[in-house]
Amino acid sequence: MKVIVVGSSHAGYEAVQTLLKELPEGEIHLYEKGSTVSFLSCGIQSYLEEVSNSLDELHYANETSYTEQGVHVHTNSEVTNIDPKSKTITVKTTEGESKTTYDKLILTPGAKPFQLPVDGTDLENVFYLRGRDWADQVKKRMASAKKAVVIGAGYIGIEVMEAFVKAGIETTIIDTLDRVLPTYLDKEFTDVLDKDLKERKVNVQTGEMVKEIMGKNGVVTKVVTDKGEYEVDTVMIAAGIRPATEWLKEIVELDSSGMIEVDEYMQTSEADIFAAGDATTIPFNPTHSRVHIALASNARRQGIVAAKNIVKPTMKMMGVQGTSGLSLFDYHFASTGVKAINADQCEKEVVSSYVEEKIRPDFMHNEDNIVMMKIYYEKDAHIIKGAQLMSKKDVTASINTMAVVVEAEWTLEHLARADFFFQPEYNRPWNYLNVLAMEALGESYGSDNMLF
Repeated sequence: MKVIVVGSSHAGYEAVQTLLKELPEGEIHLYEKGSTVSFLSCGIQSYLEEVSNSLDELHYANETSYTEQGVHVHTNSEVTNIDPKSKTITVKTTEGESKTTYDKLILTPGAKPFQLPVDGTDLENVFYLRGRDWADQVKKRMASAKKAVVIGAGYIGIEVMEAFVKAGIETTIIDTLDRVLPTYLDKEFTDVLDKDLKERKVNVQTGEMVKEIMGKNGVVTKVVTDKGEYEVDTVMIAAGIRPATEWLKEIVELDSSGMIEVDEYMQTSEADIFAAGDATTIPFNPTHSRVHIALASNARRQGIVAAKNIVKPTMKMMGVQGTSGLSLFDYHFASTGVKAINADQCEKEVVSSYVEEKIRPDFMHNEDNIVMMKIYYEKDAHIIKGAQLMSKKDVTASINTMAVVVEAEWTLEHLARADFFFQPEYNRPWNYLNVLAMEALGESYGSDNMLF
């Protein structure tokens, strides 16, 4: 059986690795339009901050490692068309176009940066950040940049902003919404982050829409919004992503947002074509609906499922909670399930409870010993639907517990009595997750205000 995988990032990488196990006698071909394979975009911040030594470290695999496994690798090879009837793909290279056949096809086209619909995005020193080439350009620019604007205050935007600030670059971050990270954290948390950013002299301009990027002699000089103008020598656009699927119209079914329609086995509208990754939606357990959550963890799960079902449908795609985590300077934060922005999408009425709690006993003399927490749950049945955590201590791993709690449909009562271990160097007799549920239940004895 000849299986072609299009795209080599998270979903494509996992699909290939799974195919090698599931089809040891299969003929596996990997097509990548870039010059390298399996680039890990999630590691770009580490490269910008010189934690990673080079871009070559940010790869799951390379052509040599794939070839040694028996995979036929085709770089600088863009798949531009598919004919499901003849089961052929059209491939564009520097030498022209050619066609090749397949028995099964796995599409992982991924996503591309949203093209800001304003003048000036083509000026010199205006950048996007997705993939190896952009990462290389941004890093080189940082060596001489003095004053930057980051457009977009989501995960990618704040990662770049932090890297710029640490490099000594005067930085302004702009977003059309009213706060940073609006789709990841509730206001209780982002207010703290906003205050911290301002204390670090980061110019946070939320609730503003970029109208134009201006330049002189082809080089960027200014960003103009509906509320102000900002002198710059560098602009970083991180205004979201869109599925890279225009070329798939009339080939497989796409939804109104351009996402590839897939079933529970990751099969498209064409029986022999599967799809995975950022160009597909995924089941979201808290609301029992399909949503777009562009996370590497989701893409890798989907890549496995698609590859497992190549011969026959055997594995269904499990639902997820959209669990994610990040840090911003001194603060570590994570979330899972619903939050303020989407809690109204749950089938039953959902309410929330916010709590601040000590992590360890006072006698451990830990600085910054507070964790900020919020939990969402059904008002009547107390079924837990989501949670958020933030602290200067790295407690983000606890969000994995909450992700399992949401998937298992635990109630507040379950979590309040859950058997978590106690050891003073790690936590208190009542773990802070116990306390989070207890406070939501109105059980004030859960949060002990004594030395413990």
